[in-house]
Amino acid sequence: MLQGPHVLGHDKPLIRLSFTSCVVGTVSLPLLGLITCIFISSVFHFQDSTDTHCKVTNYLPSISASISLSPECHIWRFCIGLHSAPRFLVAVAYFNFYKGRFSTRFLEWLLSCLNFLCAITENFGLLLLTYVSSNETYLVHKEGFVLFIASSVIHMVLTCRLWLVIKKYSLIPEDVKSFHWKIRCLILNIAFCCLAAYFYWKHNMYCEQGSYTFFALFEYCVVFSNMAFHLTAFWDFKSREMVVISPEEGKDF
Repeated sequence: MLQGPHVLGHDKPLIRLSFTSCVVGTVSLPLLGLITCIFISSVFHFQDSTDTHCKVTNYLPSISASISLSPECHIWRFCIGLHSAPRFLVAVAYFNFYKGRFSTRFLEWLLSCLNFLCAITENFGLLLLTYVSSNETYLVHKEGFVLFIASSVIHMVLTCRLWLVIKKYSLIPEDVKSFHWKIRCLILNIAFCCLAAYFYWKHNMYCEQGSYTFFALFEYCVVFSNMAFHLTAFWDFKSREMVVISPEEGKDF
């Protein structure tokens, strides 16, 4: 459960972890996993990971290619699988946070519900594209990727809209800082998405040398900016703790 600085009641805490540590750990898993997969693919599987139907020289593997080979796919699946449960918990924590803030504002409450749904589908899309590689079932992998990108962008837009209201009435410096960084990450993410889509289209249409390399580069930037956006939870729940509790023996329920 998510608690403030102290645990209420008489239940015995088994695990006590600051929410900021949980956030950093959750974001670090896919970050380190992705960097590791790209490194291994570039060094040991360069030809296979950069080969496309155009048969032109490419210098960087795409993310899909990086996580489809072995052992890269196993590393990526391990990192994403381990980080997915905390991601669902963070989504619930944000939903409860918004519900408390916007209990009397119908529009913002409605947006927070939609935001929660997008957070869930974003995580589900990431799991889908992770455990169904492009080498296995390309169509399912592609649909998972589209679901992840669409949900993540909508989620970021809705989050910034909600935090615009929070910043307006908040006197806490961390709230203002969090909002500004969310806006920056959102703008960068959308820009990187557009650039990645442009170079992907250019590569498929004209098979120009270097287009796929730029697509892969901006694809990395899309994911990194998404991770940076989620890392802003560091300020949003700075005084909170993740606590696993054990009820006292003999306690009636």
